[in-house]
Amino acid sequence: MADKRFGTKGWTPEQLYSLVGKTYLITGANAGAGFEAAKILLGKGAEVVMLNRNEKKSNKAMDDLKAELGANAKVSFIKMDLAEFSSVRDAAAEVNRTVSKIDALICNAAVAQIAKQELTPEGHESQLGINHYGHFLLVNLLFDKVEQSKGRIVVVASEGYKMGLKTIQFEDLNFDKNYNPMNAYCQSKLAQMMFAYELQNRIKGTNKEVEVYVCHPGASRTSLINEKASRRDRILFSILSLLPIVQSAEKGSYPEVMCATEDNLKQQAYYGPTGTMNWSGPVGECKLEPFVLDKTVLTELWQVSEKETNCTWNF
Repeated sequence: MADKRFGTKGWTPEQLYSLVGKTYLITGANAGAGFEAAKILLGKGAEVVMLNRNEKKSNKAMDDLKAELGANAKVSFIKMDLAEFSSVRDAAAEVNRTVSKIDALICNAAVAQIAKQELTPEGHESQLGINHYGHFLLVNLLFDKVEQSKGRIVVVASEGYKMGLKTIQFEDLNFDKNYNPMNAYCQSKLAQMMFAYELQNRIKGTNKEVEVYVCHPGASRTSLINEKASRRDRILFSILSLLPIVQSAEKGSYPEVMCATEDNLKQQAYYGPTGTMNWSGPVGECKLEPFVLDKTVLTELWQVSEKETNCTWNF
């Protein structure tokens, strides 16, 4: 069902005005929805800083963007691997040193369906480590810069949060005893959402002017499922991607662009395609399942995340 604010078509980039003078940071912007979001924002005159781990792919992405949008497109790249906290810290330090403002930090990068349990260099299950802990630390390190611009943090979640265990498995966060690619992925995306909503809670009552939004891309043709997924999952995803209900990566980027730019959005909400199963269709507000806002789990996850990333917040 379309969001009435945006009409029957839902939110589209047609509703964007000039973004000249705005600066957006996007993790995982060299492919998929992140790349398409960068293209839309650049096309409206914004500056985009890509935070990616692969330098070669990032340089090609920048070349492709400039070939399409013109040599003056304001796109740059800072190397960052969300799996390695030292890399996140180095990248954040470079951002704080070289980027004058952040109007929105878009936490877009993710890995999914890792067939066999893998641990990050920090010792975390890779999907939780990259999707959640890496972004948790990055947002912490860049929060003050975002606040200086009265900016936004956009967390790109997934409909997978409603699958899996529907909670955080605190007793075995790495799934050492019961590893399952889908359950581990769903936990990581649920953790991202819970972080965002708890961050909203903690900002309330302070004098900090940062808005936090959560969205999902629906079912989009992206590179989320990679070579580390099982052969079965790769085949299944390739078949699913041919279905008419699966949308383009460009349309998959609309929710994160909307959350980074649109005024008067509700914060404790969940945005994305609103069609069948939320796979595609008009972009607007989707139903948010109540277990995501469980205060006990939110609080424990925040405490665990601070401990595991060795960072604290100033409020």
